[in-house]
Amino acid sequence: MPTSSPSPMSRRLFLATTGAVSLGAALTACGGGDSGGSSGSAKPVGQADIDKAMKTPTQLTFWTWAPNIEQEVALFEKKYPAIKVKVVNAGQGVAHYTKLRTALKAGTGAPDLAQIEYQAIPTYTITNSLLNLAPYGASALKDKFVDWTWGQVSGPGGEVWAIPQDTGPMGMLYRKDIFDEHGIQVPGTWDEFAAAARKLHKAAPDVYLTNLSANEPAAWHGLLWQAGAKPYAVSGKSTLSIDVDDAVSKKLAAYWGGLAKDGVISTDPDFTDAWYAGFNKGKYATWLTAAWGPAFLSGSAKSTAGKWRAAPLPQWDASNPVSGNWGGSTTAVIRSTKNPIAAARFAQFLNSDPASAELFATKQLFFPATKSLLADASFTGAAPSFYGGQKVNQVFAEISDTVSTSFQWPPFLDQAATDWTETVGKSLADKSDTVAALGTWQQRLTTYAKKQGFTVKGS
Repeated sequence: MPTSSPSPMSRRLFLATTGAVSLGAALTACGGGDSGGSSGSAKPVGQADIDKAMKTPTQLTFWTWAPNIEQEVALFEKKYPAIKVKVVNAGQGVAHYTKLRTALKAGTGAPDLAQIEYQAIPTYTITNSLLNLAPYGASALKDKFVDWTWGQVSGPGGEVWAIPQDTGPMGMLYRKDIFDEHGIQVPGTWDEFAAAARKLHKAAPDVYLTNLSANEPAAWHGLLWQAGAKPYAVSGKSTLSIDVDDAVSKKLAAYWGGLAKDGVISTDPDFTDAWYAGFNKGKYATWLTAAWGPAFLSGSAKSTAGKWRAAPLPQWDASNPVSGNWGGSTTAVIRSTKNPIAAARFAQFLNSDPASAELFATKQLFFPATKSLLADASFTGAAPSFYGGQKVNQVFAEISDTVSTSFQWPPFLDQAATDWTETVGKSLADKSDTVAALGTWQQRLTTYAKKQGFTVKGS
C-alpha cells in the first residue's frame, strides 16, 4: 500500500456532500427533457448500435474530483479512439453537487457523466436525473463487483443507476504499542471494547480508546449499517420510511452516548488540526474508520509509523461478523446526455476494466469495488511498514465481504446530515441524552420529509 495520503476532504463522506441538493430544490432539477429519457428505456440497445456509436467521433464531458484520472481515461480512449473524454473538476463535495444541481435545474450545462457517491444516488434517481444503464449492458457487470455495492447502484426494477468505483468498508486501526503497554487485547465485541475504553482511560487519563467525532454523521451511519439498522427506505417516488430511532438505533445511541457521558471516549471534531495532533501524540488508541483510512493515516500521523495495526470492527454478535461502509463513489450518466451509448460504455469501462480499476487502487489510493482486485495477491499482499508489515489490504478485503447489502439512503442526504449533527452529534459533544436526541432527529426528518411532499410511513 502506498504511504501517501488522499486529501482529507475527498474522504469526508457526509460532510463532503452536506451541500448536496435537497429534495425541495431537486424536484425542479430533472435534466434534459426527453433527449436522454428515451435512451433509458428498458429495451436493450443492439450491438450494432453500440458498435456504430463507439466508432463515431464524439466528445464526452465527465465531472469528477478524482485526481489524475486522465490515466484511466487514456486507457478508454486508446480502446475507442473516436471517443474523447473531457475531464472537468467542477469542485469537490458541496461545490460539485451544487454545480450539478444548478445545471440540471437550468436544463443546460450538465455533463454527460458525473462522479456521485453512493449515498447521493437517491437524491438524483428520485428526480429522474440519471440514465438507466441496464439497456447498455451494465447488468452483465453485476458479478464483477462486491455484492453490497451493486445493491447501492441498482433499482427494484432491474435499473442500474451507476457503476461502482471505490468503497469504504469499515474496520478498526489500533495502536499496538498502547494496547501492549496496558494489557489490552484486540476487542472482538463491543462489550469488550467498552471495557477496554474504561480500563485504558483509568490507567492513562490523557488517552482515549477512540474518538467518535460529534461532527461526523458518516461514521454514525456506518455504525448504524453495521448494527443492522434500516433508517431509511424509499418506495416509489413519494413514500418514505424514516426510522432513525428504532430499537437498533437506540442500542447504538445508549452505547456510545454512555461512553461519551462517562468521559472514556473523546468526541473531538475530526479532520481538524487538533484531531491530527491527537493521532501524532497518542491521544487516540484506535480509529474506527474505513478502508481508505490506512493510507490516509500513514500520511497524517507519520510520527507513529510502525505502531498501528488493523482489525475488523468489534461485533454485536461475535458469531455473525458484519460491517458497515463509510465512503466510496460511482460513475453515473446524466439522463440529458446527447451521447447515451458512449457515456454508458465509458462508465462501465472506467470501473470494470482491470487495468483501469488497478490504477484507481494504486494511483488514487481508492479501495477497490471489483471482486477480482480484492482477490489479487499483488493488492492484498502489500505489507506497509507503517502497519508493522501487516497485510492491511487483506484485512479490509475480508471485511468487505461482510458489509450488508440492504442499507438504503434518504433522498435528502444533506438534511439528514445537518439534523444529525445538530441533535445526535450535539448530544455526544455535550454528554447529554443521546437516545433522546434520536427522537429529535426522527422528528425533524419526518417534518422535513412531509414538507417535501413525501408520505412518511409509520408517522
